[in-house]
Amino acid sequence: MSSSKEQASISQVMCFLHEWDQGSKTVRCRMLSDFLAKNTGKTCPELELEFAQVASLFLARLTAWIRLTYIFGTCLGLQLRAVGVFLSANSSHLYMMEFLEVGGVLTLLEILTQDELKDGDKTEALHLLQIIANAGQKYKELICESYGVKAVAECLAKSETEETQETAAALLESLAHGNTKYQNQVYKGLIALLTCTSPRAQQLVLQILRIVQPIVKTAHHSIVEPLLNLLRSQHLEVQYEAIELITELMQSDVRPALLRGLVVFLKPAKDRNPKHKILEDPEVAKMTDSLPILLQQAASAKTIRILAQRSEEISKELLSLRVIHHLLYAMGNQEHADAQRQASLALEHFVRMYPVVEEHVRRAMGTRLFESFMYNADVLHLNMDDIQADILRSNKVNISCVRVIQALDHAPYFTFAVPRRSKVSYWFKHAPPSRK
Repeated sequence: MSSSKEQASISQVMCFLHEWDQGSKTVRCRMLSDFLAKNTGKTCPELELEFAQVASLFLARLTAWIRLTYIFGTCLGLQLRAVGVFLSANSSHLYMMEFLEVGGVLTLLEILTQDELKDGDKTEALHLLQIIANAGQKYKELICESYGVKAVAECLAKSETEETQETAAALLESLAHGNTKYQNQVYKGLIALLTCTSPRAQQLVLQILRIVQPIVKTAHHSIVEPLLNLLRSQHLEVQYEAIELITELMQSDVRPALLRGLVVFLKPAKDRNPKHKILEDPEVAKMTDSLPILLQQAASAKTIRILAQRSEEISKELLSLRVIHHLLYAMGNQEHADAQRQASLALEHFVRMYPVVEEHVRRAMGTRLFESFMYNADVLHLNMDDIQADILRSNKVNISCVRVIQALDHAPYFTFAVPRRSKVSYWFKHAPPSRK
C-alpha cells in the first residue's frame, strides 16, 4: 500500500473512531449495523486491513461500551454480534486475549444472570462463550473458574426460548470435553438441572448426561432420585431420555439404587403429594395430584420390562427385590390403564422366562384370569373386573429368597419363601415354557 493510501486509510479510521466517541446510542447502533454488514466473516488480516492495523482500538471501545451498558440492554445484541466478528475471525488469538484481559468472560457470564435481559441477547453471549471454549482447554478452565457452569446452567433452566436453551446445553457439553479439571463440576451441574421445570431443558440435560457419563465414568449417587422422578413427566420425550439414561447406568455403581427405586414406584405410597388448594373440585384435585405418581408407575413398569429383556442378570436382581409382587399390584391399579398395561407386559416376560414365577402368578391370579393373561397380556386390563383387580392389589406373592434366584437356572429342585414362612418344594423341567 502506498504512503498516500495508508494516510487515507488511517484518516478514515480516525474519523470512524471519532464519530463513535462522539456518537449517541442511535449513531453507535447504526455504526454497528454497518460494521456487521461489511465485516462479518472476515479474517484477522482482513479486519486489520479494514482498520489500518488498529482494529484493536475499535474492539476496546466496543468492549468498554458493553461493560458500561449491558445491564440496560442497550443495543446489546448488536454489540455482542460485533464482538463475535473479532473473536470468530481466523487467526483471532490477539483479539481474544485482548477481550479476556479486560474481563470479557465475566461480562458475558454477568449477562446470563440478568433476568431483565432478553433471551436473544443471552443467546449471543452464549455464542461468544462457545467461541472462547472452542479455543482450547485453558479457555474452558477460565470459564469454569469464573463460575461459568453455574451461570450457564441457571440460564438453561430459566430460559423460555428453545434457541437459548439449546445454545446453553451445547456450551455445557463443550465444557465437559477435554476439561479434566472441571468435568466433574459440569457433570454435577447437569445433575442439578434434572430438577428444573422446563421439559425441553430436561430433555436436553438428559441427552448431554448420556454423552458426559462415559467421560466421567463413575456415576454420582445424587443422580438417582432426580432421574427417577423424571419418569413422572407428562412429556414422552423426557420419559424416553430418562429411560435410556437409566438403561446406560446399569453398568455403574448406582444400578442397585435405580432398580430398588423402579420396583418401589410400582407400589406408590398412599400418602401422595398435598392437593392443590386452588382447585375447588375435589375430584379434579385428586386426579391432578395423583397423575404424576401414576405416570411414574407406568414408566417404571416399562423400564423394568426393557431392562429385564436385555439382561438375565438384571432380571434375577429384580426378582430378589420382589418385583413380581409389585407388578401384580400395579396390574390391579384401575386408576391408570397404561400402568396396568405396562405392568402386565413386564410380568409376562418373567412368567415366560421362569417356571417358578409362572406357578406363583397362576396361583395369585386364579386359573381364569391367568389364562386370559397368557393369551394376551397387552389387553388384559380391558377385561378385568373390580374383584380381579382387588385380588391383584392384595397379592402375597413373595419370590425374594436368594436361594431361589440362584437356583432358577441351575437346580431342578429348590425351596422358596411363602407368606406363612413354610417351605414348599417344586419340581420343574429345565426346558423353557412354550410361547403363545
